[in-house]
Amino acid sequence: GVPAIYLAYVKTIVPDTIGVAAQNCWKVAKGAFTGEISPAMIKDVGCDWVILGHSERRTIYGEKDDLVAEKVAHALESGLKVIACIGETLEEREAGKTEEVVFRQTKALLPAIGSNWDKVVLAYE
Repeated sequence: GVPAIYLAYVKTIVPDTIGVAAQNCWKVAKGAFTGEISPAMIKDVGCDWVILGHSERRTIYGEKDDLVAEKVAHALESGLKVIACIGETLEEREAGKTEEVVFRQTKALLPAIGSNWDKVVLAYE
């Protein structure tokens, strides 16, 4: 994924056969969401992909499964393809909760993705 400020630049230097992904997007199209980027903005610079649910967003910003699902749904509705990240923390792994966590995260995404699996990559990190 590419930081938002560099999306347009990176899009101009990579071959068209390589997809460029934004690192995040917000869950609604319009409004006062300082510091966020909308799927429409990502598409405006010619990018078709967004990474959502990354472990850093989940741990640093406290993004929960329901918020990630809302972002995934809006990104897909807006015509983006999604790299949806799932995975446990070190603490969860050490506690033997990997399967439980990954199942919960995936289950939360199911309604958001619906029949759009051809536009989604599920990435375990």
